[in-house]
Amino acid sequence: MNETTEQSSRKKGTEGENAACEYLVSIGYSIVKRNFHFGTLGEIDIIAKDGDCIVFIEVKSKQAESNFNLLDSLTPKKQKNLKRVAEGYYYVNKLSDLECRFDIITVDFKQNPPEIEHLKTAFY
Repeated sequence: MNETTEQSSRKKGTEGENAACEYLVSIGYSIVKRNFHFGTLGEIDIIAKDGDCIVFIEVKSKQAESNFNLLDSLTPKKQKNLKRVAEGYYYVNKLSDLECRFDIITVDFKQNPPEIEHLKTAFY
């Protein structure tokens, strides 16, 4: 991937995350952190609170015509990494005994306004 393509992908990813945050706030969530990294394990796009529950959210954006199912990109390996990064979040913030879950938000920019789908408890 060349630098221009990488910058374009990053920009589109940020636009998707912005749309997801706006949606989450509109339904009563509070945004705690964006783009949380834990070492080299990976990143969680959005960490939010839904009441007393911490929600770790993976955002997937779709920009162009494609038959690709965004949820297919959440492989078992990716799920395992997200869980490890979430454990890192608990560790760094000295948290314990707080309920959490993993959600996925897809943002389809082929629609205007973008179509947002929110899958709660996408995996355990």
